[in-house]
Amino acid sequence: MSTASASPDAPAGRSGSADPVARRRRDERRRDRIVLGALVFATLAIALLALYLGSSSVIFSDTPHGTLGGLLEALRGDGPRAMIVREWRLPRVVAGLAFGAALGASGAIFQTLTRNALGSPDVLGFSTGSYTGVLVATVLLGAGGLASSDSALAQAAASLGETGGALLGGIGAAILVYVLAYRDGIQGFRLIIVGIAIAATLSSVNTFLLLRAKEEVAMAASIWGAGSFDLMSWPALLPALAVLVLLTPAVIASVPVIHQLELGDDTAAMHGVRVERARRIVLLIAVALVAVCTAVAGPIAFIALSAPQVGRLLVRRPGIPILPAALVGALLLTSADVASQQLLPQTVPVGMVTVVLGGVYLVALLLAQSARSLRRRV
Repeated sequence: MSTASASPDAPAGRSGSADPVARRRRDERRRDRIVLGALVFATLAIALLALYLGSSSVIFSDTPHGTLGGLLEALRGDGPRAMIVREWRLPRVVAGLAFGAALGASGAIFQTLTRNALGSPDVLGFSTGSYTGVLVATVLLGAGGLASSDSALAQAAASLGETGGALLGGIGAAILVYVLAYRDGIQGFRLIIVGIAIAATLSSVNTFLLLRAKEEVAMAASIWGAGSFDLMSWPALLPALAVLVLLTPAVIASVPVIHQLELGDDTAAMHGVRVERARRIVLLIAVALVAVCTAVAGPIAFIALSAPQVGRLLVRRPGIPILPAALVGALLLTSADVASQQLLPQTVPVGMVTVVLGGVYLVALLLAQSARSLRRRV
């Protein structure tokens, strides 16, 4: 009798225990949609602000449709106003959105592979390796148009030799770091230490190459090396966008593998993942994302370092989600570009602004980690 009366209660008990889990998952999905929607809205708003402000004074309020209508009219119309918006400002805005998203996604992949908040392509030396590849192609092999007096950065970006140099340099740095850090597998902390050493070495190589270059080449390469959108144009940008579009399916396809690697090498291997092979493929994809951005705009620091952690804090999930990191990267880089043009007495390369913001973020990150270590000891 007691057994019969208890048996109907057992399924109800299981159902009741599952309800909070299902409710929590629904709440998490709802929060994710809200956060992603807010990031998309903020990114589009800063992009429109960048089109409106720019570095040249263009007034849209005198148009019959108002500011926003005048901006849209300039995008599809003709005349000087349309030229300024469509040919000067829009490539710069699109570059900020696309490259920021690529750097954010790349940083999320690197931080997942290293299981460390300091794991990013600029810290690991891959961005520096891409810069080295461009300098080798330009200074030693004479490829591209860094020496062009009219459009130095656009010529450098459009040159196939320099783009290939960035890809080969980034991949070469990744291979070197991987080989030197490999000891019966890859440990995140060892990868970061080796990457910092390789980045320092490659920085010395870059300085040596700049000293050997002609004066006009060295000056253009130094400005480009700070990370700049100043001479961004559609001929320079479209090939890079095409490569990023081709890499997007590879990034999406790698997400399940990345989630498996987050669980640890042993667990991933138990689920059928060939760990080292998967890590090498994912690493190659992340390096390609960085190299494409570096080939066009130069090395832009700290976006790949900070965007994944900011995205993780916003969605409040374990692990480092790639989509929020990409959206935060697009927002940060576009905002930094607006700040480099509007908030300073003189226009500076966007890479200088990201370095300052990244330095503040890095100090805050180190202080937070120190505070957590102290709490654990107490």
